[in-house]
Amino acid sequence: MRLSPLTGCLCAILILACPPALVLGQDYGQQPSPVRYTEAITKPVALTVELPGYLEAPNVSVLAGEILGLVTELKVRERERVTRGQPLVMLRTTPLELRLQAAEARLKEAQARRKLAETGLERFRGLMERNAISRHELDEARYEIDAWQGRIETLQAEIAGIEFDIKRSTIRAPFNGVVVARHTEVGQWSEVGERLLEVLSTDTQEVHVDVPEKYFNDLNEGVDVDVIFDSVPGRVFTTYIRALIPRADARARTFPVKLRLRQPSERIGAGMLAKAVFPLGDSSPGTLVPKDAIVQFGEHTVVFLVNEGSAVPAPVKVSGAMGLWSVVNGAVAPGDKVVTRGNERLQPGQPIQAEPLPYPSP
Repeated sequence: MRLSPLTGCLCAILILACPPALVLGQDYGQQPSPVRYTEAITKPVALTVELPGYLEAPNVSVLAGEILGLVTELKVRERERVTRGQPLVMLRTTPLELRLQAAEARLKEAQARRKLAETGLERFRGLMERNAISRHELDEARYEIDAWQGRIETLQAEIAGIEFDIKRSTIRAPFNGVVVARHTEVGQWSEVGERLLEVLSTDTQEVHVDVPEKYFNDLNEGVDVDVIFDSVPGRVFTTYIRALIPRADARARTFPVKLRLRQPSERIGAGMLAKAVFPLGDSSPGTLVPKDAIVQFGEHTVVFLVNEGSAVPAPVKVSGAMGLWSVVNGAVAPGDKVVTRGNERLQPGQPIQAEPLPYPSP
């Protein structure tokens, strides 16, 4: 590859600025250094800014007992994944079941007595027609039916309450997630409101970013934002701006912004550090090189170009990012072969043996 006149001139200026020991009289040995290269590309790019953030879980639920009871089963362990509605903790239900049996027996008795009272009322009506009883006795027969009906409704409500308590004796997962803490064990007595488990939601994952006020008005909800996690190298996660919170930190003058992942991932967890790349303007053609191509060479930021079997440094200025690629300005043109592996110890003019290394398109 032959360099363009402008690129060659900029590279020559950089080489002249380097210490003589780095460019003259250097013995590189007999064998060229093996490196990998990727071609610079051009893409429509928008003005962007990269800001740090961290992953947070919007939902963390502390599960507590709604009734008194002895823990008889604990079906999950810490770090175990759970699904919505899955039973997690079982409390003893024997006392409730005995109360339920007694209430159901009293209900049957009340229903039988109401039926007997209805039969008695029909008999009293016949006697009343023959003037064999007084009006007062007939009214008493009616009131007895009403009394037993009230008793039946009371017992039905009592039974419903006991059944509800039995249902609440099983504590279930409120959403899909991961158990992050256990606060009880089998055989332990649970008070009302006592913490039993903590479950972190995996249905939704969000990145919290504190955005400087000079960028805040350039952002809009719903816009896609690329996010990179150092703990998951080589992968770009797509998020969108869920919320722009118009309340600044009084000291830092930054505004909280919430980015929600479009596809939650099991490979990332709450608290992981992230880098979010926010688009700030309209698109225009730009030159992109892989981020791995950019190195610090003395006081300069450079990429090494493959030029007829030699490594030639080209000064660049990074002006943005698109996933694993950086937008650069300087002595690099689309189609130039930039070294992306083995560039950490290269020196200007060093012989190299270059092999191509494909990168996923941004």
